[in-house]
Amino acid sequence: MGILEIKNVNKRFGGLKALTDVNLSVAENTVHAIIGPNGAGKSTLLNCLVGKLIPDTGSVMFDGQSVLGRTPYEINQMGISRVFQTPEIFGELTVMENMMIPCFAKRDGSFELNAITSIASQKDVREKAEHMLESMNLAEKRNMHAASMSRGDKRRLEIAMCLAQEPRLLLLDEPTAGMARADTNNTIDLLKQIKAERDITIAIIEHDMHVVFSLAERITVLAQGTPLVEDIPANIKGHPKVREAYLGETQVA
Repeated sequence: MGILEIKNVNKRFGGLKALTDVNLSVAENTVHAIIGPNGAGKSTLLNCLVGKLIPDTGSVMFDGQSVLGRTPYEINQMGISRVFQTPEIFGELTVMENMMIPCFAKRDGSFELNAITSIASQKDVREKAEHMLESMNLAEKRNMHAASMSRGDKRRLEIAMCLAQEPRLLLLDEPTAGMARADTNNTIDLLKQIKAERDITIAIIEHDMHVVFSLAERITVLAQGTPLVEDIPANIKGHPKVREAYLGETQVA
């Protein structure tokens, strides 16, 4: 039994079947990729995992507890953190101020932007934020405004903010979207480092096959809202159903 168990999940939007009988198990301490063409149901499934959508039928269990009916905040407190396709950071704040927010919220359970000055005065919060920035090679940029960072560094900061909440499951929604190849490779290296150093499970939605096959230990392919095949990367590459439904002539680096 995996740390994340999705069973018989269905979701419709009017007459559109977004998810049909989705069954998926994510083993603990693995990197599991979910791929598929546009409209395959990847984002709908991810939104069901974090409380933004509720399936019409089926169950979603995390470490033996249902996530259904819980708020995104409650799901986050269960140990699930999400990295969005577009980096979710506060551009008007410095890198250090951004980093202090989850360090404080994890302990206190609440946060208001206008409280950043008082938060900065709390030694333990600042020390944890400093440690996180150092571990992510962002310490030299602590005083920059987040809005002025490169997309790759914004992504690195967002991942650091998620990790500060000490999640057991990290959900990544196309983390390399819009990145240059150098930033993409740096993100791959960062995620490999995180996996090597932390007791964490990673589930990733990604279109870039270079990223998928560089990171994933197991891959689920969705097509028209239904799991088509699930297997190890070596078997996915040449699977005839996958080539027909999604990969086509895609070259995998």
